[in-house]
Amino acid sequence: MYLQHDGAPPHYTRHVRDYLNESFTNRWLGRGGPVAWPPRSPDLTPLDFYLWSHMKTLVYESKVDSRAPLRDRNFAAAEHIRNHPNNIASATKSLLMRAENFIVPGEGHFEQLL
Repeated sequence: MYLQHDGAPPHYTRHVRDYLNESFTNRWLGRGGPVAWPPRSPDLTPLDFYLWSHMKTLVYESKVDSRAPLRDRNFAAAEHIRNHPNNIASATKSLLMRAENFIVPGEGHFEQLL
């Protein structure tokens, strides 16, 4: 398993990076890590373009009034996602298609848009 670290300033302390080096030796991506990745990168991971928005849709289907129902909805949404692994598998497979749509024919890479 690899961990993709976001590199946000609060998450970039020496303490955090030491923990990642110990827990994910040579298996974490991010600013200052063994696998370089720019901070706040507009990467095309399934977590970014599918999972978080899907989870928010499930959690905020109707208005939440207090902390306990919000916590319960978060757990229920996570359980729903866990019980439907084909959705994440499909999103992961679409990553290749999404990347290919950005590649300029004959150049083999795509520009990061800001």
